[in-house]
Amino acid sequence: MSLENIDRVAVLGAGNMGHGITEVTAMAGYDVTMRDIKDEFVDDGYESIEWSLRKLEEKEMIDEPADEVLSRIETTTDLAEAVADADLVIEAAPEELDLKHDIFSDLEEYTSDDTLLATNTSSLPITDIAEVVDSAERVLGLHFFNPPVKMDLVEVIYGEETSDEAAEAGYEWVESIDKTPIYVRKDVRGFVVNTIVGPFGGEPAWMVSEGEATIRQADAAMVHQRGYPMGPFELGDLTGIDVGYHVRKEGGSPIPPITEEKVEAGELGQKTGKGFYDYEDGDGADYEPGDGEGFDTLRVEARMINRAAYLVGEGVAKPEEVDTGVQLGLGFPEGICRRADKIGLDTVLEKLETFHEETGAERFEPHHYLEELVDDGDTGEDAGAGFYDYDDDGELGPFHNLNYQLEDGLLQVELDRPSRLNALSADLLAEIDDLFASVDTDEVRCATIEGAGDQAFSAGADISGFSDADPTDLMDVTPTFETVNDFPRPVVAKIDGFCLGGGLELALACDLRIATERSSFGSPEIGLGLIPGGGGTQRLTRILGETRAKELVFRGNHIDADRAEDWGLINRSVDRTEFDGTVDEFVDDLRTGPPIGLKVAKKVMNEGQDASLDAALALESQGFGLLTSTDDVLEGTVAFAEDREPEFEGE
Repeated sequence: MSLENIDRVAVLGAGNMGHGITEVTAMAGYDVTMRDIKDEFVDDGYESIEWSLRKLEEKEMIDEPADEVLSRIETTTDLAEAVADADLVIEAAPEELDLKHDIFSDLEEYTSDDTLLATNTSSLPITDIAEVVDSAERVLGLHFFNPPVKMDLVEVIYGEETSDEAAEAGYEWVESIDKTPIYVRKDVRGFVVNTIVGPFGGEPAWMVSEGEATIRQADAAMVHQRGYPMGPFELGDLTGIDVGYHVRKEGGSPIPPITEEKVEAGELGQKTGKGFYDYEDGDGADYEPGDGEGFDTLRVEARMINRAAYLVGEGVAKPEEVDTGVQLGLGFPEGICRRADKIGLDTVLEKLETFHEETGAERFEPHHYLEELVDDGDTGEDAGAGFYDYDDDGELGPFHNLNYQLEDGLLQVELDRPSRLNALSADLLAEIDDLFASVDTDEVRCATIEGAGDQAFSAGADISGFSDADPTDLMDVTPTFETVNDFPRPVVAKIDGFCLGGGLELALACDLRIATERSSFGSPEIGLGLIPGGGGTQRLTRILGETRAKELVFRGNHIDADRAEDWGLINRSVDRTEFDGTVDEFVDDLRTGPPIGLKVAKKVMNEGQDASLDAALALESQGFGLLTSTDDVLEGTVAFAEDREPEFEGE
């Protein structure tokens, strides 16, 4: 049971999750059969897939024609036919245990012993589903998030009898379809993501129920003070208040009175036109930034952090898995474990202990792992250790918002916030600055910067991440771009998708910019009453000239990649299929070029922009004279005479 053995996949269910899983599976190159109990369900699911693929093709977000992807999809209402040759079966039926038992009983009869059996359940224990299967070691959870085509996260969940071999095969398969898996090593209710999000919605509901806060106050504080993408009540209205209600009821957890009142009244959120907010006669979630004053955000975050301590302490997931889960699954601005370390675990523990003593409520009881960390002095970032280890061991990082690899002289940097379109938070900016300021440049010939995911290089600054910053702190944004601009090796921006605002400023700080034709560029800050704050006004003027720079900044509009190339904003605009090859051609030239020569050329050209022509020519002359004494120049001259490629050593 391994990834190498998975060629054909069967998805049982053609609803939103079923057809979404079918689509991403086929997009990854697998043959897949989608099955449901009625022809009309199957037909509707297939039509949804076809519509989605046509849209993705139109936006150049798939690398092959939609028809080729569709050719790998078969449909049926016959269960035995659907799974007969399947190496992996993913059940995506309604959340009813008896129904899932019926399906898995049939699967044991219709599939071979080495077929991997997965369930996409979001709430039922994997162990309970697998109890009707004699070979429960091959049953696991593969919990996709809705919609699967857009959401990057998949939880890979162990049941009590799931084998490591089955879980590893599932994990590798998820990676093969270009999704991000995290292990859930114990079959706990809510898995990872829903375990954390429970207090996010639950605690504010208790606070409102007890008269300690208002709905708008809670939402405004969590969004505008703490940077969450939605307020807890706004999120409840979106997902359905009854969903959270039933999860708590099934889990035996107390239900906040305000939640119970809404369910009893049939006011379930957007789907009924009214919930915590009024969407029929009102303006929906109409809270304003100033509404959040006085709300105790730490009370909410302390409970989420306590649940994270439970997950880590009980061996359910590692801190980095918890953080990946909440960032990709919930769109949180940063991981909850990472945020805990920044707040201070002693501060979190004190908050929990205070409310536990005052109320006696079980939900505030600190988990023993959190207590152990604090007792050991591992209270977070300032202490050098918390959920994460921050001790300086001579290595770069740790980095939580970017990935990097240094190999064969190429420093590859990836902005890793795809759920936020790689928006530049204060933490991400600090990590970019740290990496480019600390890396051993003797080991680097050139660098590339790109964005994770398939939607954006970077869609701009994460304004929510600066919401509680002192205005003087924001003056530290520009030095990050200056560090990239002044890096003594050529830096290439690999742009695929949105390159806006702060993202454009980062790209401008790079030396070369290569983009896919589907990319778009702009400085939309003026729409927020702002101006570019990371060098955008100045670099745009130097690169484009005053007229075009002012058009971008004053109007705040986007331009496409072809126009960006015509204007000289980027070096190349290429079809997505040619993107990697074009970047490789540039990188190969830079990586094999003379390191000292490239360093001097970059320095002279950068500094010459701000000097008079006479001073700039003097800089150039000095640089030329300096290079004539290097071994690289001798090697270049000899290689030219011998009609061979030079081998520069940077000496």
